[in-house]
Amino acid sequence: MDTKKGKILAVDDNDDILFALKLLLKPHAELIKTSNNPSEIPGLMASEDFDVILLDMNFTKDAISGQEGFDWLQKILEIDPEAVVVFITAYGDAEKAVKAIKAGATDFILKPWQNEKLIATVSASVQLRRSRLEASGLKTRQKEISQVLDQPFQDFIGGSPEMQEVFTTIKKVAKTDANVLILGENGTGKELVARALYRNSPRKEEVFISVDLGSISETLFESELFGHVKGAFTDAIKDKSGRFEIASGGTLFLDEIGNLSPPMQAKLLTVIERKEVIKVGSTKPIPIDIRLISATNNNIHQMVADESFRQDLLYRINTVEIHLPPLRDRTGDIPLLAEHFLGIYKKKYKKNVNKISSEAMTKLNQYHWPGNVRELQHAIERAIIMSDSNTLQPGDFILSSQPKKSDEMELQTYNLDEIEKNVILKVMKQNKGNISQAAAELGLTRTSLYRRMEKYGL
Repeated sequence: MDTKKGKILAVDDNDDILFALKLLLKPHAELIKTSNNPSEIPGLMASEDFDVILLDMNFTKDAISGQEGFDWLQKILEIDPEAVVVFITAYGDAEKAVKAIKAGATDFILKPWQNEKLIATVSASVQLRRSRLEASGLKTRQKEISQVLDQPFQDFIGGSPEMQEVFTTIKKVAKTDANVLILGENGTGKELVARALYRNSPRKEEVFISVDLGSISETLFESELFGHVKGAFTDAIKDKSGRFEIASGGTLFLDEIGNLSPPMQAKLLTVIERKEVIKVGSTKPIPIDIRLISATNNNIHQMVADESFRQDLLYRINTVEIHLPPLRDRTGDIPLLAEHFLGIYKKKYKKNVNKISSEAMTKLNQYHWPGNVRELQHAIERAIIMSDSNTLQPGDFILSSQPKKSDEMELQTYNLDEIEKNVILKVMKQNKGNISQAAAELGLTRTSLYRRMEKYGL
């Protein structure tokens, strides 16, 4: 038999029985611990993960009924519901055997035992323990999958040319396993893009794991992403799988990747390159197979230039980049999005709100939406909650600041070169790269515009 990897705990108030068990099982087990005091069971289980617990049914307090053994069985299963417990008793009979199995025991051995039968029972119990742990791991993965499928997912919508370009990229990239980096301001819908990629990929039947790297402290980074083994640190009371391991076979979404410190970047790069993780406190590598999607609202290319983000890591995560435009650059989508959210929230709050007045829509169109689509969504939700009419009016929308006039330009800097560069970029975009039209709008000749574009590396 092969139980050399099995860890066994034997508990009996007879030291001779414990000695015999240890002598018999030692050649077959990785570890065998014994105790003549059942009150030591919780402490022993806290210090070691046993595959099988051999438990005497009758202790000195009650040498015949077996009730004390049943009480300890219940406590063991409270500590570890997946525990495999085999009762040992000299007063066994069919009635006690049936009761033991119903109470959660795995098997029942009579004293004096037959050596071959006891070894075979322990071997089968070790295999059962492994099967239970494997099934428990599958349940964890299934729970993650169910949470994803049950999570409300609003359609990712937009009719503007900018969004149509995003949709086209998603369709092309989704069917591959290419790593994708999504860039965009807060509230533009980066996670919606990640989920759209996932739902249209060959891995759509597998798990989608989302990790907000901005909310994970540096001290917990390795444990959360790569996992840890029992005893790796003070609070590591049992083995834990990290997000990479749980996501293996599926898709892993790392949001706010631009917030990682250099040491965390280095550790992440190693895992991506080697396609394996090593749990904290372990030396055994675990192979992983994931499709990686990352996102950030930072100017990550500038961070590389500033040497605050590793260039080699950027190369690994951005096989394809998807740029999400801010809502102020696709104002044509505002009415579409507003109607979409109106339909969602009037149903959610059971309100008879059927439309948005033209005056209210004008107000929404003129506002610059620093919080992007997320801010628009919240504005519609609040307006529906507070409205007493079937039509939303301008007064129903309390926006965070004054609307931007159509001829007003937001200045992010007072550097004249930067302002000129940004104006050229904006006008070129509005004219879809047409040099003649852009030059005319800027009041420049084509030659002057080319010279300025060369100056700024455009």
